[in-house]
Amino acid sequence: MTQEVKIASPPVVQLRRTGPQFLRTAQGAVGSVTLLLVICVAVIGPLVAPHPLNQPIGLPGAAPGHGALLGTDFLGRDVLSRVLYGGPYVLELTGITIALTYVIGIAVGMTAGLTRSFIDPLLMRVVDIFITFPPLLLLLLLISGAGHSFWVLAIGIVLVLFPGVARIVRTGTLEVSTTGFVEAAVTRGERSFAVLRREILPNIAPSIIADLGVRFSSAILLAASVNFLGLGEQPPATNWGLMISENLEIISTNIWSVLVPALLLSLLAISVNLIGDAYSRSVGRSGGPS
Repeated sequence: MTQEVKIASPPVVQLRRTGPQFLRTAQGAVGSVTLLLVICVAVIGPLVAPHPLNQPIGLPGAAPGHGALLGTDFLGRDVLSRVLYGGPYVLELTGITIALTYVIGIAVGMTAGLTRSFIDPLLMRVVDIFITFPPLLLLLLLISGAGHSFWVLAIGIVLVLFPGVARIVRTGTLEVSTTGFVEAAVTRGERSFAVLRREILPNIAPSIIADLGVRFSSAILLAASVNFLGLGEQPPATNWGLMISENLEIISTNIWSVLVPALLLSLLAISVNLIGDAYSRSVGRSGGPS
């Protein structure tokens, strides 16, 4: 009598075990605390700003003094208030673009990696086209043709970032798809979507999460660059990238009008990278860019 041997998928417990561990490392703790502080500034800031967003309170470019903790900007508005109002746009833009980037990148990469047909090279050639296009030039062309709206900038950043994610996911999918438990699932007749969701995605998740810091930093850099060039959100609205561009002309009289928003953007990017690096070390993987 022949006994049927079933090859079961290995339980995916790595994410659950490593989560608390990487947060307890120095990198993870510093990154998490820094990220939480920046988020608090962005979320609570508009509620505690001492002055209205566009109200002049003194001479343009005035140094910090009474009634203006960080001085005034190029139009005489309170720098501290504009810093506190400028965070939500940055968090919203980066959050939406990163979410869309990984949804599209994971879908494209997993489909290409599991498909043994013309779909794989077809998808990868499309990805290659976006990779070879200079990122900032692609954004400028899109904004010039479609306008300066929030969603135009978000879509442009997604088009720049998703190819790298797709390549990482495809490589991971190709590696995992040749393992015994995936082949067993295919032999059992499970649908491709079920195989991707249950067998492949949990096993490539550490690589995806480790890559998050790189993509997040790139999204911040691209958004700040576009706003610095005056092609993103338009005055009188404010965000940290736009503040840097607006106040360059008064940097000699009030450096805080440029330094503080630049510092907050840097802390946001650094904190996510620290968390990503800590997670990468905890699972023994490298999360470098593609």
